[in-house]
Amino acid sequence: MADPGAESEPLLSGARGGGRDCPAGSPGRRGIPVGPGAEARRALCFDQAVVFIEDAIQYRSIHHRVDSSSLRLYRWYYSDACQWILSLTIFLILFLAFIETPSSLTRTADVRYRSAPWQPPCGLTESIELLCLLVFVADVSVKSYLVGWAEFWKNLWLQAYLLVLVVSLLDWTVSLSLVCQEPLRVRRLLRPFFLMQNSSMMKKTLKCIRRSLPEMASVLLLLALHLCLFTMFGMLLFTGEKSALCSQKDDGQAQERLTYFRNLPEALTSLLVLLTTANNPDVMIPAYSKHRAYAVFFVVFTLIGSLFLMNLLTAIIYNQFRGYLMKSLQTSLLRRRLGTWAAYQVLCSLSAEGGAAAQGVGVKAQDVLQVLHKVQLAGSHKQAIVEKLRSYGGDMMSADEFQKLFHEFDKRVIKQHPPRPEYRSPFLRSAQFLFSHRYFDYLGNLVALGNLVSICVFLVRDADVLPGDRDDFVLGILNCIFILYYLLEMLLKLFALGLRGYLVFLSNVFDGLLTIVLLVLEISTLAVYRFPHPGWKPEMVGLLSLWDMTRLVNMLIVFRFLRIIPSMKLMAVVASTILDLIKNMRAFGGILVVVYYVFAIVGISLFRGVVVAPGNSSLALDNGSAPCGSFEQLEYWPNNFDDFAAALITLWDVMVVNNWQVFLDAYRRYAGPWSKVYFVLWWLVSSVIWVNLFLALILENFLHKWDRRSHLQSLAGDPEAPYQMPVELLFRDVLEEPTEEELLAELSHHPHLRLRR
Repeated sequence: MADPGAESEPLLSGARGGGRDCPAGSPGRRGIPVGPGAEARRALCFDQAVVFIEDAIQYRSIHHRVDSSSLRLYRWYYSDACQWILSLTIFLILFLAFIETPSSLTRTADVRYRSAPWQPPCGLTESIELLCLLVFVADVSVKSYLVGWAEFWKNLWLQAYLLVLVVSLLDWTVSLSLVCQEPLRVRRLLRPFFLMQNSSMMKKTLKCIRRSLPEMASVLLLLALHLCLFTMFGMLLFTGEKSALCSQKDDGQAQERLTYFRNLPEALTSLLVLLTTANNPDVMIPAYSKHRAYAVFFVVFTLIGSLFLMNLLTAIIYNQFRGYLMKSLQTSLLRRRLGTWAAYQVLCSLSAEGGAAAQGVGVKAQDVLQVLHKVQLAGSHKQAIVEKLRSYGGDMMSADEFQKLFHEFDKRVIKQHPPRPEYRSPFLRSAQFLFSHRYFDYLGNLVALGNLVSICVFLVRDADVLPGDRDDFVLGILNCIFILYYLLEMLLKLFALGLRGYLVFLSNVFDGLLTIVLLVLEISTLAVYRFPHPGWKPEMVGLLSLWDMTRLVNMLIVFRFLRIIPSMKLMAVVASTILDLIKNMRAFGGILVVVYYVFAIVGISLFRGVVVAPGNSSLALDNGSAPCGSFEQLEYWPNNFDDFAAALITLWDVMVVNNWQVFLDAYRRYAGPWSKVYFVLWWLVSSVIWVNLFLALILENFLHKWDRRSHLQSLAGDPEAPYQMPVELLFRDVLEEPTEEELLAELSHHPHLRLRR
């Protein structure tokens, strides 16, 4: 293994796996290379350093080919255009489920009113799908070539990628041979894989979920035991006669048994639904209405199951997932440090060849600056690194200095406010100070609150009046006055802050856009319906009536009231947490998309066509004869699996678990008792596992925001200073920095580089 202290020793030698890398040699025994060959090697070293730094920025592995042609292919593959094409292809192949048979192109999903959907001709969607699959074939080919065949056989994701493509192409061929009449398309179940394999964060999330499953299974087993024990207790407790002629004393027990504890599957289902509190207190009322003591059974069951075991499951999922996610993010940190370390070693060997060893150990700041100009990096981060780099002048940079230079990647971006306009007049300077003060914002919030209160007053006053009979004179005048104030406020802020200073605040951008839209709508209303006057009820002109225009203006005014959020510190923390969640939801949301997609396709295969309109089946009851609270009486007809869009909404309704016992009962009657297995599995995956993972992410974001709030205020001097918080930075404070020995050991296993021994 290389000596960790020998930082000036060249790292790279001839490549093993395609092309040549930076040459090896001892700086003390080699002269300055000259000629076109030396220039080519120098250019190659710069390209290698650029790619290694870009790998560090994106948390990518550096275990890929590093010869000239491979580096060009590598940078082209990870270019914005290429990745955009790949993302568009993934979206397109997933979107096919909405238009291919069974098509979702109908106005409604209600089986009573749904018209015959348009069905694409055989070969239309298959042609689009083939183009997508060919893009994926090119994708896996490029990836396999870049990592090398030795790494390909170690990478299970790439092998699975190839296998999924082979199965999809075979299934596609079967579809065409059967003229698109095959009963099952296996490849539709495999499509979400293309989304997962393209996201490293989704892979980490999936790996963390898989490793957390044993701990989850232990609590789920305890939950199942609790459910089974209370099911048997309930079957023994509620033993009323099954005859309708039972005595008055046993009437409550009989109703309880016949309704919820008729047999073991029904009793198990009733208590499972009670675990989610969806049928509480309905399941308890028949017995409780006859005797108070029966409530103890249901209260104890709910206390143990819902309040203890379910919350214990949430705690275990949060703790275990957080631990495994930290391990995955530790690997990401190692990748980032390894990328910058490899770039340093490349430039170090370059400096050694150039005879820079006499100036000291390390790399030239000019070489780093030249590399940095080629790196695709956010402008704010690049500017911060360049400013630090220029402070070194012509000095050599050590390994530690080089690593610290790129720690700017880990820092949160705090927006710097541009300079305000400078006015010579004392009056204008005083006005600028006045209109840029936070009290001016408070005045605007107070005016917005007054506008909101006025709308509420008129909504309450005219609640029982039809839209055509309302007199909107006073409200129209008030809206004109408030909108003129909003316009004046925006112009005064532009005067005080300048255009750039005004746009740097997202609250100002939000405020300004809504003000412009409100102004356009108000001018349009005045142009079409003239100025408000008593008894202002003109006839409808154009697409929107006066009431529609007024209603649209009022909705935007209510929406504009959200401007108060940055002014309230606690509310601002919550709002910024929500914004961070949106940024970080790509991986977690992607996992949810995958689960929804797979369950929807399976649901279509199992339950397509089982829910039919009343009168078309002996199982479908009309509303008059349907029991109260049943699928038919509640008119849940749009909740079916007849097409992909309807299946997604049905799964969403079940995930919310409100009245999900209605779905269990309906599909038991329409499709059979085994349909419950499908819905219970969906409840476990979506409501139990994914929702708890989402809760863990919310907790981490909020706690981090809360702990960092005062620190950021001291840095930025502004409580509204926005900053970015990707998932990789969420645990940065508790992650361990890799040592130099670990980096060298990892780099020594690079399949296409060779360490100097």
